[in-house]
Amino acid sequence: MQNIKIHVIDVANSSQNYIWLIENQNNKSTIVIDPTESECVLDYCAQHKLDIEQIWLTHWHQDHTGGLSGLLEVHQVPVYGPMYEQQKIPMITHALKDGDNFNFADLDIDVIYTPGHTLGHICYYISSIDCAFVGDTLFAMGCGRIFEGTHQDMFNSLQRLSALPTHTSLYCAHEYSLSNAQFALTIEPNNLILQERAQHIEALRLLNQITLPTTLSVELETNPFLRVESVELFSQIRTLKDHF
Repeated sequence: MQNIKIHVIDVANSSQNYIWLIENQNNKSTIVIDPTESECVLDYCAQHKLDIEQIWLTHWHQDHTGGLSGLLEVHQVPVYGPMYEQQKIPMITHALKDGDNFNFADLDIDVIYTPGHTLGHICYYISSIDCAFVGDTLFAMGCGRIFEGTHQDMFNSLQRLSALPTHTSLYCAHEYSLSNAQFALTIEPNNLILQERAQHIEALRLLNQITLPTTLSVELETNPFLRVESVELFSQIRTLKDHF
């Protein structure tokens, strides 16, 4: 859709968070996804004349919700977020579960439940613009740490995301691509596509350029967590990554 534009705010914090925004260019109405902080979002929206209409949350962690109260002080807008984390995010107005569907402008948004990183984590898939906002479930060449769920939970969640159309663009919430590439090479040192990608990622980061979004097709070729066929192998690799 030509009237939809996706923006990114680099929070430039120690966790390397990105805040994604979806703009309806017809009227400047905008979605804010996982607001780490409020001030940078308010400044960016003022600079680009964007009108915040919805806020989407993937999970309850502070680096994804820290700006929520500040935004709501200025913009009284609906907050979409995971039903299973509503107690931790009481400002959610629209609690979402797996299979739910809602709208923004002409977009239909599908909710995919992806527990593992947290017990309630959700992702937002928009088929009409071939993109998914995957929070901390899936990263370029990596996946989120398993804080609340089990390795089986995360394996199942990644399998669900890997079943999306391969041309889907994946908007991850952190700039972890370089360290993930370095780890992935320890798992598949002879993967030529991964070798080339790692070099490209390194060049981008030397220029302080963003490495996202990625695409599912690229991840299926280079992400060790999507390339394993059993939860046992996934668990082995995830444990190695935890100590990398």
